[in-house]
Amino acid sequence: MTIETSFDSNYRKVLVAARRARQLQSGSHALVHSQSTKACRIAQDEIDAGKISYVKGQAEVVKPLVDGPAIPILLS
Repeated sequence: MTIETSFDSNYRKVLVAARRARQLQSGSHALVHSQSTKACRIAQDEIDAGKISYVKGQAEVVKPLVDGPAIPILLS
C-alpha cells in the first residue's frame, strides 16, 4: 500500500472528501480554519490545503477469461 497525496481522478477526490466529512460529523476536529460550518466544505478546504491523504492498495486488476464472444448474442 502507498500513501497518495494527489488525486488521480475527481471521483476519488469526492470519495475522500465524503469520508472526511463523515469523520467531521462524527466529532473529529477540523485540520484547517474554514469560513463554513458545513462538514463537506471543511473537508474540501482540508484537501485543498494538502492536509488529507489516502491509502491506495496494490490490488491487481484481473480480467476474467471468457471463451467465445464477450457479450452473448441472442438470436431469435
